[in-house]
Amino acid sequence: RKAWSLKEYDIPSALWVNSDQTQVVYAPGDGMTWADKGAKQVASVGVDEKRAFTVMVSVSSDGQVLPFQAIYEGKTERVVPSPKARYRAECDQIGCRFVPSKSSTYWSNQATMKLFVEDILVPFFDRQRARLDRPPSSKALWTIDVFSVHRSQEFRDYMEATHPNIILDFVPGGCT
Repeated sequence: RKAWSLKEYDIPSALWVNSDQTQVVYAPGDGMTWADKGAKQVASVGVDEKRAFTVMVSVSSDGQVLPFQAIYEGKTERVVPSPKARYRAECDQIGCRFVPSKSSTYWSNQATMKLFVEDILVPFFDRQRARLDRPPSSKALWTIDVFSVHRSQEFRDYMEATHPNIILDFVPGGCT
């Protein structure tokens, strides 16, 4: 399907994006410690506590890295890094997005996926079409995994209704 879409719609490498989500753990509690040599007791900090967020990472087939989306557990902007945080201004300037999940998890959901599409993916494809002198109606290919939110009927209907020129291409399950 991927090869057929690329050939049939003459999709250049700049209009083929692969995205994946990954969990980022602040303090992995991997059992490593630091103590004086010969110490009788070594305290572990944060072993049972897991603080994490999800990052949506994307790259085009021609090697361009798209801005990332970071998803944090919580309902308000207070859960994302402060606008005053170190390097936050630089991240904002290149288009990275820090979003609350508005739920009790830090995994993507319908709302965060739609934000990713509207704030990061579509503007990227629009810039590439303009750069390549292609019409706005030209097709693009987006490869994502078969995570339940991605393959849901709701998300597929949204993509078809709002972005019919983006072809969804799912990585088959069990390929890791």
